[in-house]
Amino acid sequence: MMTVAYPVRKGLYINMTNRCPCACTFCLRKNADGVYGSDPLWLEREPTVEEVCDVIGRFDLSAFEEIVFCGYGEPTERLDDLLAVAAYLKAHCDLPLRINTNGLADLIHGEPTAHKLKGLIDTVSVSLNATNAEDYAAVVRPKFGIGSYDAMLRFTKDCTAYVPHVMMTVVGEPVTTPEEQARCQAICDRLGASLRIRPYED
Repeated sequence: MMTVAYPVRKGLYINMTNRCPCACTFCLRKNADGVYGSDPLWLEREPTVEEVCDVIGRFDLSAFEEIVFCGYGEPTERLDDLLAVAAYLKAHCDLPLRINTNGLADLIHGEPTAHKLKGLIDTVSVSLNATNAEDYAAVVRPKFGIGSYDAMLRFTKDCTAYVPHVMMTVVGEPVTTPEEQARCQAICDRLGASLRIRPYED
């Protein structure tokens, strides 16, 4: 059975794709099939929108504080399908919806995408992980090349016009130093986003 949805603390996480344009040096996919004790998250195929909604409907949503689009791939690889699920959720529950993303949706789809999130997504969390394009390329290893960093920053800034809560994240030591984290905070301040330091996990 595919793991399309899985609980993590007070959140219900939605796993819709294995596809990702990055090969981050710290990615959990290199060392494990799942996270936080979940069943394996590798999908044998991508579930349809209807299948995702059906799986979500089997959970007692009153047990959760939010629903998060975050699995073993980049959720915006299936942006239109993700938003179709988000529309279903907005019609059936009052939980806030979050996307955890690498911020490369514009490059994935070849057009600006942040405006599509308006009214459906409450929080966007973008992986920052570096303070310049060269370091970002070395750590994140995006298939789109060196221009990925500026595209990610632009997407984040665009999201602040359409999404109530926009944050950026970095993995803590040893992936980033306290000095780098301070520079990341300055970037977030410039873009209008908040910063969260994620713990490093082997």
